[in-house]
Amino acid sequence: MRQEAPASIYVNITDRKLTRDPGDLHETALNRGIEMLYFGYRNFVAKADALLAPLDFGRAHHRVIYFVGRSPGLTVGELLATLRITKQSLSRVLGQLVRTGYVVQETGTRDRRQRLLSLTDKGRKLEHRLSGLQRTLVAEVYREAGSAAVAGFEKIMLGLMRGDDRPRFDGEAG
Repeated sequence: MRQEAPASIYVNITDRKLTRDPGDLHETALNRGIEMLYFGYRNFVAKADALLAPLDFGRAHHRVIYFVGRSPGLTVGELLATLRITKQSLSRVLGQLVRTGYVVQETGTRDRRQRLLSLTDKGRKLEHRLSGLQRTLVAEVYREAGSAAVAGFEKIMLGLMRGDDRPRFDGEAG
């Protein structure tokens, strides 16, 4: 059961000034931002989730396909560092993607202990469909919001990231 907070703590969430004043760090404005992240992410992944479900794949599969697709030859260690998941979690997901023919693992040429990951043709087609759905959605929202809003969004997202994730975006123009 949800308890109502004392009225003095909250302001009217429909007050549009909350979304326009970056200095407003009132709890309601912060909660609004958190909820917007949740609901935005849910919509962002919805079509991809629907495409993955008949394959018995989930969001973890999607993340592996996405990052391997961005960096063919990525090592398992690099993927673990990027996703920040356990070896056990990756092993289950990666094993399924390899068995079903979406990802291939090859032994490293310099270091034979390394496993280099790449998408197969089947994997590239799936990644293209998944990312295409999301690129279309992001492009529509970016066009509607305008360049100043996109720059603000990128600044917020960089601020939410851990410092060691930020260098991948250094020098990239939005």
